Amino acid sequence: MRRHIVALLLSSAALCALAAPQALASPASAVSAAPATVFAGCGWVPEDIDGGGWYATADGAVNMRSGASTGCPANGVAYQGQALDYHCYSTPLADDDFSWTYARNVSTGVQGWIRNDLLTDHGSKVKCR
Repeated sequence: MRRHIVALLLSSAALCALAAPQALASPASAVSAAPATVFAGCGWVPEDIDGGGWYATADGAVNMRSGASTGCPANGVAYQGQALDYHCYSTPLADDDFSWTYARNVSTGVQGWIRNDLLTDHGSKVKCR
């Protein structure tokens, strides 16, 4: 009896695995849609696609976080006057109204996400992909 139950469970799992991609597909997915919104969760490091100069600085001492949320741990701090190399920006998460820029602190090498309202020029103008 135990073998029959195990075999039934395994075959059910295999059937679900085969059916899941088709169940998730919809006719709308075949139509070209707008680019996906980019949310930067904790630990996500985007590629450097902002070719701007390294003139931006923090507006005081600000945390450089591992993700675009105050809930993500800080990797380090950027201080006013330290040059920042922007990589790109991320759209606001549902729980706040702020966009975030991923940057490298040229002075220290620390990289992380900084809320755009804490940057002297309000962050990168190039959206992450």
